[in-house]
Amino acid sequence: MSRGAKACGVTQSAASQHVQEVERRLGAPLLDRSKRPLELTPAGKLYADFCRDVLRQEDEFQLALERLKREVEGTVRVASIYSVGLSEMSRLSEEYSASHPTAHLEVEYMRPDKVYAAVSSSEADLGLVSYPESSRELAAIPWREEEMRLAVPPAHPLTGRRVVSAPDLEGIDFIGFDEDLSIRREIDRFLRTRGVAVHMVMHFDNIQMIKEAVALGSGAAILPARSMQADVERGRLAAIALEPPGLVRPVGIVHRRKKKFNRAAQAFLDLLLSGTAQSARLAGGENGENGAGGSRRTPAALH
Repeated sequence: MSRGAKACGVTQSAASQHVQEVERRLGAPLLDRSKRPLELTPAGKLYADFCRDVLRQEDEFQLALERLKREVEGTVRVASIYSVGLSEMSRLSEEYSASHPTAHLEVEYMRPDKVYAAVSSSEADLGLVSYPESSRELAAIPWREEEMRLAVPPAHPLTGRRVVSAPDLEGIDFIGFDEDLSIRREIDRFLRTRGVAVHMVMHFDNIQMIKEAVALGSGAAILPARSMQADVERGRLAAIALEPPGLVRPVGIVHRRKKKFNRAAQAFLDLLLSGTAQSARLAGGENGENGAGGSRRTPAALH
């Protein structure tokens, strides 16, 4: 009785009174006081087993409650340029689903200006764009930098070169992006600062169309290396490094300033910014910079 009182932080007298009160409530003695040391009566043994079961259930309840508190629920809405890639978003969705099976991820692919508009209007929680820009309404978080390389068809005269220099690009038939896109302006600046003039034969608003035109032999292009990975592996394109200092395309995450993310959105943002998400290799190629034929909503019900 003394050890029990000490373990519970009460006096021996208080412990004895408590036991007696329980005995009165139950209408049965719990301790055989005629023996030393005290022994449990049959009713006492039954009550002790009951108490142990209650304590075990309390422990299980606490563990279940902690799991429930940690569980992420809700929906995160993401607006993304196409070049982030359906294949990459699929990988991210799988990682997200594995960690947060009760959460939902909705991704919509659209032009960069539409991404900014969707985030500004709160139609999307997060936006994935290249050359991210902050504004009074939006904050931009750097995500990664993608190396740009020269894309040429397998039969092109430059195929087989490990590196191309600025003079190698002079007068080359070139396939570019539409003039209203940031990536077009950056490529134009890259060529201009090196004194290179290319022969622009056509331009598109998305990477996929540019890759197809290059593969058909219409010209060369400068594209993110990771967007050409699958095409290079299949032998449809060759990707040649640009002479240092080369060109990189920054990709970032935009969101409304002072936005309070729900737990699902915060968890997805944490995944994007984790080392695992940044360093994982893509399975297959990426799609166009802005996509063709408008936007498409691809719900991934992760449950």
